[in-house]
Amino acid sequence: MGSHHREDPLSYPNNIHSSSSSPITVSDYLDPAAAFLSSDPSNNSLIGSASSSFQNDPGFLNDAAAAAANIDAEFGFSRPDFRQSPLVGTVQYYERHVFLCYKNPSVWPQRIEAAEFDRLPRLLSAAVTARKADMKKETRLTICEGHDGTETSNGDVLIFPDMVRYRRLTHFDVDTFVEEVLVKDGEWMPGTPEKLHGCYVFVCSHASRDRRCGVCGPAIIGRFKEEIEVRGLQARVSVSACSHIGGHKYAGNIIIFGSSVSGGITGHWYGYVTPDDVPILLEQHIGRGEIVDWLWRGQMGLPVEDQIKWQEQRLQLNGNNLVDSNEVTLRKTDVEASVAAGTVSGPDATGGRCQENGNSASCSQKPVSTENNKPKEGKLSLLEEKKSNKKLISRRNSGKKSLVHRVCGKPTWLESWELEDTYAAAAVVCAVASVAVAYKCYKQLS
Repeated sequence: MGSHHREDPLSYPNNIHSSSSSPITVSDYLDPAAAFLSSDPSNNSLIGSASSSFQNDPGFLNDAAAAAANIDAEFGFSRPDFRQSPLVGTVQYYERHVFLCYKNPSVWPQRIEAAEFDRLPRLLSAAVTARKADMKKETRLTICEGHDGTETSNGDVLIFPDMVRYRRLTHFDVDTFVEEVLVKDGEWMPGTPEKLHGCYVFVCSHASRDRRCGVCGPAIIGRFKEEIEVRGLQARVSVSACSHIGGHKYAGNIIIFGSSVSGGITGHWYGYVTPDDVPILLEQHIGRGEIVDWLWRGQMGLPVEDQIKWQEQRLQLNGNNLVDSNEVTLRKTDVEASVAAGTVSGPDATGGRCQENGNSASCSQKPVSTENNKPKEGKLSLLEEKKSNKKLISRRNSGKKSLVHRVCGKPTWLESWELEDTYAAAAVVCAVASVAVAYKCYKQLS
């Protein structure tokens, strides 16, 4: 379903639900043996020799392939519950999304916002929760990947729909930052806000929270980076891993933020995304500004009821149905029941469009045509849809090396060390040295 040939990334058939696509498995992106087998066989080192012998061992290769297939079958894109639940209306209503850039998914604990040794996210989450009643906008806080010395360094804060970035927040600054920026809607004086441009894509990859996100997220990010490079969109589209956003069962989950032609911002949520859907999202959502309805969960800024109504109007306008409106469109009663049961993350959905304008991508809230989503031979039956949805996405670039991703890696003390911890340690050392010098001078004088 929605599968397209890599050789022609800009060509999209009208029937994106085609069941003729060849299978792809998550093992193409998550191969347990790939990193180990990547050593140069000509290397005389023990590692190179071991790698060469393993490459010639069919039993080892078969075991690795079987392990990857098992992971895919249980947690990946071919898992039994994949694309079995309706998506629209599964985004809780909110008006502002704050992302804190902090380390990487491999060291994020299950509840990073409450982790004892991760002071910055813990203190920021506590401050946001404590001041939530004082904020004029319903605000979400999510952690995204950060690396010092890059465009998104540890401590950077991205805010949508404000479309701004603050640099190098520390745990000492949390209370002031929340007060000035999130409560008073002003600026944080120690840091000058930088204007963000283009589209920002966040992919849930929080493996320690849910293994489905840990398996699907990295594969989607890898495909995004490949397509962005191939299309020359590095200056227009940014993609990053993020922590839990709600709706594990819809993994792969992504959010796309972009500026509108009127100056506003839209934040669209998509679920059940596979690597093969990435070219569609880049071409259709970001390129042409058209909602990909069969993957659409909702949007920042609208209640659940409006998410459902907006999609119904869009589909009626274009004479397009998602298999069967009674089975695929999430009805109001279903949403309320899911929210009450805690299985859905609630209201939020304004339609929007993201299209390239000059050096940026823009979004508007005008319903647009989804003609390319319309099946060629009319309405698909639910059985056909489910069968299509459960198809594996075809194996690609078999000669390429794949990375091994740690699913539930426990952070070491070194990985949990923060820059401010270095400053604190240096201050303690200096203080001890000062006391020692003072004591020595005192002894000499006496």
